[in-house]
Amino acid sequence: MRDADRIDGTTGAGRAARVPWGEVVLSAVAAVSWAFVGMAGVAALGLHLLEADASGSLGPMTAAVVVLAVGGSVEPSGDVSAFGLEGAGARTAIDITPLGVSLVGALLLAYVFLRSLRRARVYVPGSELAARAGAVVALFVAVTAGLAWAGHEAITFDGGKLGSGGASDGGVELPGIGDVDLPDVDVPGVGDLGGLLPDRLGDLVDAQASVGYRVETGPSLLAALVWVVGVLVIALLAGRRAPLPRSLDGLVRPLRPAASALVSVAVVAVLAGYAAAGYAAIGDENPKLIAGSALLGAPNGVWLGIPLGLFVPWEGRADGDLARLLPDPLDEYLRVSGDEPVTVARLAELDGAVWLLAVATAVMMLHTGVLAAARTPLGPGGTGATGGALGFAARCALRLGALGALALPLAVWLTGVSVGASLSVLGVDAFGAAVELHGDLGAAALLGAAWGAGAGGAGALLVHAAVRRGAALRAAAEGPIAQSYDPGPYDPSAPYRPPNPDTNPYLRRPPPPEEGGRGDREPAG
Repeated sequence: MRDADRIDGTTGAGRAARVPWGEVVLSAVAAVSWAFVGMAGVAALGLHLLEADASGSLGPMTAAVVVLAVGGSVEPSGDVSAFGLEGAGARTAIDITPLGVSLVGALLLAYVFLRSLRRARVYVPGSELAARAGAVVALFVAVTAGLAWAGHEAITFDGGKLGSGGASDGGVELPGIGDVDLPDVDVPGVGDLGGLLPDRLGDLVDAQASVGYRVETGPSLLAALVWVVGVLVIALLAGRRAPLPRSLDGLVRPLRPAASALVSVAVVAVLAGYAAAGYAAIGDENPKLIAGSALLGAPNGVWLGIPLGLFVPWEGRADGDLARLLPDPLDEYLRVSGDEPVTVARLAELDGAVWLLAVATAVMMLHTGVLAAARTPLGPGGTGATGGALGFAARCALRLGALGALALPLAVWLTGVSVGASLSVLGVDAFGAAVELHGDLGAAALLGAAWGAGAGGAGALLVHAAVRRGAALRAAAEGPIAQSYDPGPYDPSAPYRPPNPDTNPYLRRPPPPEEGGRGDREPAG
């Protein structure tokens, strides 16, 4: 493809045939490969640190967790026979996304995809962009299908040992979570269900019981399709230097400063969560468990706290020992007031330090507004172009508010939790444990728009004032003393005193020619 065509983005006859398909395929393979390698590495390391591979094969568990990370579904299944009678079933439902794995895959996929577009210079033809994105999507879904086929396993355990699990063998206290029973039977995304069984259950089950899990192929492939398309759209919105087709440039480019600011702040917040987990692991009796939990679920906790701190109401309930997976005082609140919405004010009644979460998220939003405004061009001369400071603030508020109305509900939806487990024998419920937590998406959209508009406007005013102050300081620095060094031979500086021909020979006029000089003499002879 000619460079001139890449620069101006024009189209012509036979344009589709000029798409560099070899480069398109290679870049798609690189992007998808790096994404899945990163996700598999984080998932395997996290499961190993959690000692999940002690009760099952690490490979199938890793495949299942990666599928969960891209929005897939894992369906656990099991069967227990009591006194030789059939009909007892172990039922478990899992709806949780390990966002630590998802974030690594999304960052790697977006980085490699945007790098492949850089050689397109200013503009990229729409056909080429569609070909690149389509190749990435198709290959990503195909690899997910392979993982769905590999992500299944059945674990056989001794039912007589279920009653002796308890918290004494594997209980570990995590900061802000409490005692968590380690798995005798590992189910990806939940952990141990065996250690939570009552002692009397061991007398009811036969010695040979099996619990397995499998990936639901259809829903998982559909979720992977939505996931990869969403990642590519966010990458094109937040990639400030990525080329676009001319038809999309005018629509997308004004939104890029706000989108890149939101993504940057969200990633920095996750890094702060990892730092907090690392600090909590120092001096702990079993730091590997904290590290493994952080690798898989640190973004879940961070991105759950952000909507909660921005006053998004949540609905939830917590029954049984699975409530210990929630941070304090959220677990206590759900046990006592499961019918009332979860808000910062109600949690603060149990622990006043919860108000610090609201303060931190407000400061985070202001930082997002400042960063978005700093990345938005002010206009000619740094005046904010049309409308001055107020016009610049209105544009930044509108853009960040629009993206906030989309980003906050997305965070609420991603961090929703639904984990339930029950084991019934002959129709009698032997034990029950469940955790459900879902935010109000409508309220999240309204609050996201309000917080985004407020932060965008305030950040724009701060940036505009800082730019004007910097311009004033530069003008003051370029005073008379500094001016003497700037002029050159073609732009002389202003003199310090009036010109005087008596002291400056260059100002004296030459004398008139003498009479009778050589010019007046007649020629000799």
